Amino acid sequence: MSVAQISVFLENKAGRLADVSRVLGANSIDINALSIADTTHFGILRLIVNQPERAVNVLKEAGFTVNSSPVLAIAIDDEPGSLSKALDALNENEIGIDYIYAFVGRTQSKALVILRVEGPLEEAGAVLSKAGIQVLKDTEVYSI
Repeated sequence: MSVAQISVFLENKAGRLADVSRVLGANSIDINALSIADTTHFGILRLIVNQPERAVNVLKEAGFTVNSSPVLAIAIDDEPGSLSKALDALNENEIGIDYIYAFVGRTQSKALVILRVEGPLEEAGAVLSKAGIQVLKDTEVYSI
C-alpha cells in the first residue's frame, strides 16, 4: 500500500538540485514527483522515482545524505472538490497530514497525490479506500 519516497538533504546553493537530477539521469532513474522544502541554508528534496532502492544507493555513492520513507499515493478524480473528499475522510478519522504534494503524471484520467500522514499508513489507506479513494500500489506508481 505504501510507496517509497526518497528524501535528499541539500545545501541551499546553486546547482545542487541539478546535481541530484544529473546523478539520477545518468543511472536511468526517472523522477515521477518531487517537492522541495527549503530554509535559508538547506532544503529537503522529496522524490518519487521508478527505482527507489537504486536511487538511494547511487545518491549516497555520489555523496548526498539520503533516506527513504513510506508515503501514500492516491488517485482522485481530476475535478474541483475531489481532494477534499480524501482530506475529509482522513480528518473524520483523526488522521493528520504531515505534508502533501501533487504527482507529475496521470493515470486513468485521475490526478495523483502523495500524502505523508500521521500514524500508520495502513490505517490511513483503509480509511481512504472505504471513502472510495483509490490508493495506489507501489508498482502502479513506479511504472507511470
